[in-house]
Amino acid sequence: MTSDGDGLLGGPRDAQGFGWFSGQGGMAVLARWPVSLAADRSATLWKDLPDSAIAADDPGFAVQRLSSTAHWRLTVALPGAPLTLLTLAATPPVFDGPEDRNGRRNRDEVLLWIRVLDGALGPAPEGPVILLGNFNLDPARGDGRHEAARRVLSHPRLRDPHPGTDTVTWDSTGPMRVSYVLPDKALPLAGAGITPPSPDPALGPHRLVWIDIAPP
Repeated sequence: MTSDGDGLLGGPRDAQGFGWFSGQGGMAVLARWPVSLAADRSATLWKDLPDSAIAADDPGFAVQRLSSTAHWRLTVALPGAPLTLLTLAATPPVFDGPEDRNGRRNRDEVLLWIRVLDGALGPAPEGPVILLGNFNLDPARGDGRHEAARRVLSHPRLRDPHPGTDTVTWDSTGPMRVSYVLPDKALPLAGAGITPPSPDPALGPHRLVWIDIAPP
């Protein structure tokens, strides 16, 4: 039995995240200050997430990890006090069937760090955090379980510096908000914005989402 249950071996859906080779669609973090990995939640099994939306008859129920790319908790060694980054890149909630497997998984990938902030997966991070990444989910438009994005945006510990701002425009769906940088309310916010996409179509339609903060 392969992970997607189609009876064929070696397909891109047989990997933990969609891809023809290891690292396809991967994630990277670039930083001016030293960064260390405080916790890697990427190996968390989907079924083990509190309130998981995985179907009981999912063909990968016993082995499917939640992360389609990664969930890294990183410590940035800022001068004076460290800063925690909670990063993710969730699977698109499309390209499936009526079982809504990708929609279910996207919902839970988006909510994993909320579970951590709420203390449902061990002690919550101390000190200021920034949750950032590609949710592949708009709070209201397009496919997906929109309430997951709204729950993140309304979390009492986080601030939304880009309310109602689009971060991508796809030909099939039009403008949507799928990329997020959500700082801790304890962090002084000096600025925030969205940079237009590159004119090079090979680089894709996504816009750069940014914030400026005063160090804690």
